[in-house]
Amino acid sequence: MQKNLLQPFDIIVFVVYFVIVAGYGIYIYNKKKKAISDSKDFFLAEGSLTWWAIGASLIASNISAEQMIGMSGSGFKMGLAISTYEWMAAATLIIVAVFFLPIYLKNKIYTMPQFLSQRYGNTVAAIMAVFWLLLYVVVNLTSILYLGAIAIHAVSGIEFYTCMIALAVFAVIITLGGMKVIGFTDVIQVFFLILGGLATTYLALGLVGDKFAVHGLMNQFHLLTEKAPDHFHMILDKDNPNYLDLPGLSVLVGGMWIVNLNYWGCNQYITQRALGADLKTARNGLLFAGFLKMLMPIIVVLPGIAAYVLYQHGEFQQTIGVGAAQNPDKAYPVLLNLLGPGLKGLSFAALTAAVVASLAGKANSISTIFSLDIYKKLYPATDEKKILSVGRVTVIVAMILAVVISNFLGIDKKGGFQFIQEYTGFVSPGIFAMFIMGFFWKRTNAGAAMFAMIGGFVMSLILKVLPKFADLSALSASGWSKFNPDPSSRHFEIPFIDRMGIVFVICIIGMIIISLLDPKSKHNPRGLEVDAAMFKPSTGFVVIALLVVGMITALYTVFW
Repeated sequence: MQKNLLQPFDIIVFVVYFVIVAGYGIYIYNKKKKAISDSKDFFLAEGSLTWWAIGASLIASNISAEQMIGMSGSGFKMGLAISTYEWMAAATLIIVAVFFLPIYLKNKIYTMPQFLSQRYGNTVAAIMAVFWLLLYVVVNLTSILYLGAIAIHAVSGIEFYTCMIALAVFAVIITLGGMKVIGFTDVIQVFFLILGGLATTYLALGLVGDKFAVHGLMNQFHLLTEKAPDHFHMILDKDNPNYLDLPGLSVLVGGMWIVNLNYWGCNQYITQRALGADLKTARNGLLFAGFLKMLMPIIVVLPGIAAYVLYQHGEFQQTIGVGAAQNPDKAYPVLLNLLGPGLKGLSFAALTAAVVASLAGKANSISTIFSLDIYKKLYPATDEKKILSVGRVTVIVAMILAVVISNFLGIDKKGGFQFIQEYTGFVSPGIFAMFIMGFFWKRTNAGAAMFAMIGGFVMSLILKVLPKFADLSALSASGWSKFNPDPSSRHFEIPFIDRMGIVFVICIIGMIIISLLDPKSKHNPRGLEVDAAMFKPSTGFVVIALLVVGMITALYTVFW
């Protein structure tokens, strides 16, 4: 690997970014530290985040290495279809803002395990808290660190583990200031992320234009659609080699809704940003985040498609690899290395911003769950000062664990973005079933929740493994052969998005049956306070929400 790939001007740009973020973080911390006197303020920044800070923080925490590197790699591999995660998320954020947030805020729910404890009891909450901690540390923190270090190593030439440790340390520094520091520094992170990301997209389109002597951004975009027409379909056919990852209409009417509703509505990492605000501010923050999500494919997917077109015409093959050795996750770092001095530093800062912001948000959520939902339950007499100390130590321990284990999980083999989606999908259906039934059906009981949590996970494993033992020849007549990932194999596989949909339906049915069989559930004292009036949004919210939905509809219509 070539060393010292960053030029002096790039380093200056990056240092300016670092000083701005760190300096602003210190300013916010010093300004607010007298107010950080209890755990709610540290973990939630109660009452201090504006709608634009909430929206920016949501995006900064969501867009990380799995998008900048992993989703760009998926763009290289399968094209615009991977944008469904972003555009469906925009619609999902509207649903969460209208229906989920009022329930959380009305019932004074600040963490997801707290919701489970209040709704289903301490046993369900404790088990789920452990589930979440394992998921956040083993899947999310590790993959973000690993993919981020790969990219920064490729761009800067700095040794891989040095990159990983530097990212972890930077994220810890921000996280230890609490959610106020994270929330407000995320606004700066998003600025660098979008500006640097657009610079990379501009370069990628320009490279394609130079290759084929085409000028003008729109002309270069149309050139992409001509050179890679198979990469501009949002709904994949059954014979598409990527059908297992994005199974046709399931991205519109199936399991993709579970992916997004669980992530945006039942995820401590995300909802934490809004739970410290009033309903109007929180709703506007989520709507702003939804609008920003519409822009993300321009920043993370188009560069991957451009790299694919150039790759098909002889470029980057030595770096990205060919055949079985091909690694699409290297597409984005390859493009970054072609940026000129200054722009490369800006894009490098954008990439670092995305990774650090996401790490900080994830680490804060790990700290929140462990401190408030595990440690404080075990030691209820613990004072606020001790809880804050436990939270800060948890951040450091979680980050060290992620650094140590990240290289042993095979993240590079699956593809970073798909690695996160599939392994999160083992628990998402059961979690979402618990939440949605707990919200809107008071009769749902703890036994039903336990079935969804444990049974959903077990069923996901069964549906993942069992089909591998099936004889494809006996199923081909019924159409199951479309799920065969290898034509030379006699076995088939269910796409993980469809698998999530199947498990979710089974969980819902099982929860209804278990609850109905319990006569005590007729008068369940754990039902939440819900009334129709709390779901009514403001006129301004409705107008902008309809605009976002109209844009999504138009995009799917054009790129069907």
